[in-house]
Amino acid sequence: MNSILLWIQIILAIIIILGILAQKSNSGLGGAFGTGNDGSTTYHTKRGFEKFLFYTTIVSSLAFVALTLVQVIAL
Repeated sequence: MNSILLWIQIILAIIIILGILAQKSNSGLGGAFGTGNDGSTTYHTKRGFEKFLFYTTIVSSLAFVALTLVQVIAL
């Protein structure tokens, strides 16, 4: 049972990593300090594949945390 959970965690970790790397980031270095490239903050609506990727990353992260808790409790 633990080996199955471990393999599922590995697969989820890869999905999370690929999902985060595939998401578009327009902030540049200014985003680290709370501003955009031109000093103003902008908001855009996620649509299509970008929205799907965003929600897939969130669901994968929650599933990873839940499986980790199940595995810790099962020990």
